[in-house]
Amino acid sequence: MLAPMSTLDLGVLISGRGTNLQSILDAVSAGELDARVRLVASNRPGAAGLERARRAGVPTEVVPSRGFADRQAFDAALARVLQDAGARWIVLAGFMRILSGTFLAAFPHRVLNIHPALCPAFPGVDAQAQALAHGVRVTGCTVHLVDEGVDTGPILAQALVPVLQGDSRESLAARLLVREHELLVTVLRWIAQDRLRLEPPAAPGGRARVLLRGVFPVLGLDPSWREVPAGGRAGLSHGPTGRDRV
Repeated sequence: MLAPMSTLDLGVLISGRGTNLQSILDAVSAGELDARVRLVASNRPGAAGLERARRAGVPTEVVPSRGFADRQAFDAALARVLQDAGARWIVLAGFMRILSGTFLAAFPHRVLNIHPALCPAFPGVDAQAQALAHGVRVTGCTVHLVDEGVDTGPILAQALVPVLQGDSRESLAARLLVREHELLVTVLRWIAQDRLRLEPPAAPGGRARVLLRGVFPVLGLDPSWREVPAGGRAGLSHGPTGRDRV
């Protein structure tokens, strides 16, 4: 039997527009996610997502990365701001910095990232362009726990997105973003429902194993999508989408 839903105390880190932040704020407002966004923080004073937070009545903080002795000092200051605000889970929603062990130690196994690729493929910046350059037919997005690497932490869930003929970086990014919003809120809901379990690494330096109880952690292709080539035969067919089965 699952434990009762537990309200998540979230801190959200952003560097830009904050559209994934908006998906969280909307889900909380609609009663679809039992969470409180305690603080939205950014390393960039002009990040547009800060205004989204203010409109929702969420406190904001800017911690510029300049002016610190080193990366660890910045990460320690950022962690203190979030801890002081009461955040227990941290969501990286377009936060364009790699966090060090100093930050991660403050929130052990409680820092999530959303990446616009099917990890471990296409880590780092501009994953959409990487997917197009490699000619993949299907890409997607991944919610994973954060470690000290670049998009290398344990995978929690993934969503699939087809790459269509004629796609540009912009058109693919737009379809990926829709899936990112859906997947991020879904995973946070699972965490609030106490469905997430972590098994420690089997050996020092190994990877923790993620267990999700009672859910299927892959969102499938949009069932409305079909590409029909000149011969009239469907280029791809698929069945159930594997949407949130909570």
